[in-house]
Amino acid sequence: MKSMLITVALLINSLSFLEVNAQKLHKLNFNNMEEMYAYFEYAPDKKIISGHRGTIEKGLPENSIVAMKAVLKHTPAIFEIDPRLSKDGLAVMVHDATLDRTTTGTGKVSDYTWKELKKLRLKDHQGNPTKYRINTLDEMIKWAKGKTVLNLDKKDLPLEVTAEIIRKHNAYKWVWVTVHNVEQARFYLDKNPNQYLSMHIKDEKSLEEFKASGLPYDRMIVYIGPEIKEANQVMYDFFKSKGVMCMISSAPTYYKLPTKEERAEKYRAIFVDGAAVLESDLPIEVSEAIN
Repeated sequence: MKSMLITVALLINSLSFLEVNAQKLHKLNFNNMEEMYAYFEYAPDKKIISGHRGTIEKGLPENSIVAMKAVLKHTPAIFEIDPRLSKDGLAVMVHDATLDRTTTGTGKVSDYTWKELKKLRLKDHQGNPTKYRINTLDEMIKWAKGKTVLNLDKKDLPLEVTAEIIRKHNAYKWVWVTVHNVEQARFYLDKNPNQYLSMHIKDEKSLEEFKASGLPYDRMIVYIGPEIKEANQVMYDFFKSKGVMCMISSAPTYYKLPTKEERAEKYRAIFVDGAAVLESDLPIEVSEAIN
């Protein structure tokens, strides 16, 4: 009898494991550019979650496919990620210029070839080595197709290299670029007018520069800063009138609050304040707070 009970318990655990791993992903899958543009056009009460570097939840390493997959089991989301160049010119997913914080390696990413980098293991947020290895940008773009949107932050990849990788995969429906000024935005749109942007416009000077640029408003979201403040209302009012969603990133601010309840209160307040996109290191936690 005892043996039978143990067998049944093991079977239940196995079935639970399979159920979790077979859990369906919440997907963002666009048939064409127009569908993608429409999904990210501003509308009242629209709430989009962006995973900053994927996520650091559940002991998973940032900037990894496995972390993004875990988020999509809970909620639709887009992801801000960080490609850097290896010594032999391959775009690999590591946020820092050095390997020490997020991998079992040491020193600069740019001092290692891909053959060397792929032997390393990724660390979780507490610095513990995991079983997961560094992903390449190519791998991540292929995985993300039909599932989510990737927003490529600007690290050490030249603009030309980033544009060519997106062109190679014809990934305009699901890969964005972060741009910090009008010149960078114009570069990408000259390369391909369909390129979607995550545009940094954090003050009135930058806003006036964009207004004067003549660049289109219908292919971007706008990052306006990391916190709730009165000055944001000028941005919200202007960009809502253009159908553009504004993003707040809680990564450098409210993510650091000590309790889940305090963070949840700020997540909800960000949307009430007027943002339509919230970027967080804890996107699963955000989804629970707003749903």
